[in-house]
Amino acid sequence: MALPLSDLLPFGNGERKLAACVLLLLLELFMDGADAVSTNQADIDNHLEMGKDFLARGQLSDALTHYHAAVEGDPNNYLTLFKRGTVYLALGKARFAIQDFSRVLELKPDFTAARIQRGVVHMKTGDYDLAMVDFEVVLREDPQNGVVHDHYSRLRPAKDQWQLVQHLMDNNDEQNAIGMLTQLLEFSPWCLAFRQARSDAYLKVNDALSAIADLRQVNRLSQDSTEGHYNIAQLLYRIGHCTNALKEIRECLKYDPEHKLCFPFYKKVRKVEKQLVTAETAREEKQAPECIVAAEAVLKHEPEETMIRYEAHKLLCSCYTSDEQYGKALSQCKQALDILKDAQLYCDRAEALLGSEMYDDAIHDFQSALEMDENNSRAKEGIQKAKKLQKQAERRDYYKILGVKRSATKQEIVKAYRKAAQKWHPDNFKDDEKKLAEKKFIDIAAAKEVLTDPEKRRQFDNGEDPLDPEGNQHGFRGADPFAHFQHGSPFQFKFHFN
Repeated sequence: MALPLSDLLPFGNGERKLAACVLLLLLELFMDGADAVSTNQADIDNHLEMGKDFLARGQLSDALTHYHAAVEGDPNNYLTLFKRGTVYLALGKARFAIQDFSRVLELKPDFTAARIQRGVVHMKTGDYDLAMVDFEVVLREDPQNGVVHDHYSRLRPAKDQWQLVQHLMDNNDEQNAIGMLTQLLEFSPWCLAFRQARSDAYLKVNDALSAIADLRQVNRLSQDSTEGHYNIAQLLYRIGHCTNALKEIRECLKYDPEHKLCFPFYKKVRKVEKQLVTAETAREEKQAPECIVAAEAVLKHEPEETMIRYEAHKLLCSCYTSDEQYGKALSQCKQALDILKDAQLYCDRAEALLGSEMYDDAIHDFQSALEMDENNSRAKEGIQKAKKLQKQAERRDYYKILGVKRSATKQEIVKAYRKAAQKWHPDNFKDDEKKLAEKKFIDIAAAKEVLTDPEKRRQFDNGEDPLDPEGNQHGFRGADPFAHFQHGSPFQFKFHFN
């Protein structure tokens, strides 16, 4: 009794050797009862022998090469054609397997093994009417063939299920359609219509990655068409996978370097991908201006609301915040969140809100991030930081005292200190103005002390005042925040500024 080879021939490389062994066993069984066809051509025999040897070692592509040569030497040898057809079947090349099995049946209509295998290929490609015809011929001759009978009994229900799937798709019930299509694809894994339909359904339910996986199978089964590569690249680009889209569109150009759709799309994707990589690298290296220029360029290249624009808005949200352009940062954050809600993006916007001293709104965004990801440590720490900064806002802001950005370097801080200290030195004032200047000068000195000390500055950036004896938690509690003035009044000295 002949077994359907396709039930035993997976696509994975790791299982091909096993599949080849099964093929050899089946071929020997089929050949035992077949009419012997001899040839006087030694080279044909040599190709057949080498093909059999490669098949035994699981090297299906090499085996196929030798069976090609053998068929070319004797195109009317139905046994050689059958052997090549079974290798095509093992490689998942359904169209070529059908051609060989059909040619075998033209040469020898009563070769049941070839008819069974052709019926199996029709079944797996979803051509159920053609599969029925082949299986009915076999069952008329061999009514007790259990394997063929089992296959035949499943064809009508599969046809009915496909009609139901089409009805579900017409009525926008993609979720149930996907489940039924998955069942059909287990029965007919090489059916282009089923793969394409499931891909379309996945797109309708916003599962683009699953849709792409099915499209890849469609393209492979279609022998890697330029149209298939273009469609996959378009979809990858649309969901923001720019680098993968670039790789895919290059596959199209391998077949046709001047393709009317692939070539212009390639030029666009290449520019966008370059700018995105530049922006991402600049952000990681804390080069905010460079990041902003590159990300803005992406928005100019991509006017449509795709996930590419989302990636650009997200980068700008972060980089404008780093550059302390909080108004622009908040605008970019909002545009990104309008496209897709994301926990890390909520945290990015919260940082911009902190920079704008909108502490309650920042806490709200950090909480939104936690609702999406309850283990988000950045959001948890952000809430604590926001609360500390909110409390700190009621006290001194050392950055404001010196008039510098939070990203200011130590050199910039020292320069600002000298300028402010010279302006507010108490020796420059009299009477009541002198008292105000004394307080200003103390604040200026305190700001310099905190912002030029890396550890104290880190504490202050986290919402703690290292010179506040009331709220300090890091060893400064009870310390005199102006201990550097303990050797008499600081205003007895004459300061000289270079």
